[in-house]
Amino acid sequence: MKAITLLRSNKLPISFYRQKNVCTIAKALIGKVLATSFQGIDTAGRIVETEAYNGIIDRASHSWNGRRTSRTEIMYAAGGVSYVYLCYGIHHLFNVVTNETDVPHAVLVRGVKPLLGIDDMLLRTGKLTLDNSLTRGPGNVSKALGIHSKHTGMDLQGDELFIADDGFKIKPSQLIATPRIGIDYAGEDALLLYRFALKGNPYVSGKNTN
Repeated sequence: MKAITLLRSNKLPISFYRQKNVCTIAKALIGKVLATSFQGIDTAGRIVETEAYNGIIDRASHSWNGRRTSRTEIMYAAGGVSYVYLCYGIHHLFNVVTNETDVPHAVLVRGVKPLLGIDDMLLRTGKLTLDNSLTRGPGNVSKALGIHSKHTGMDLQGDELFIADDGFKIKPSQLIATPRIGIDYAGEDALLLYRFALKGNPYVSGKNTN
């Protein structure tokens, strides 16, 4: 069976995204597979790093204090769709919208280990050889997988952009939790242990996790 077809048959159910605790989802996404199939090009990577954003009570969230704009409105949708935004006018960052309608929780995917379509990832990023910079950091994740802000609002139950469970298991001891990266403006909320990563994985960005 073609790899992308197998992944499609193991998509995470909509109930996964509609759990109430955004940190529970962010942790559970570690080890799952983020896959894209755009214009006949199939790419996928195993998620090794995420960050949780806890909606209107989280000063680091785009929806803090109930903020609603044309960009962030998708965060208020029922869980199971994508939120992709442009950062610094350069990087397209992929997030998973979670929880129920009008509860704007989201999880940012910060790092993946390439699994499928590596040659196409190299072409998209302009790299000649594979190294951990290919999909290390959220901007690189989206670039390698072909994800752009135009893909915001996509249904993760579809066949073009989705997350699958291929049976990969991690031990609790392999999962670490730290403060999120680059959110010093968030005051005390910057200290929350809302970043989750696979310990020691070379595709994890930021602080050393060995």
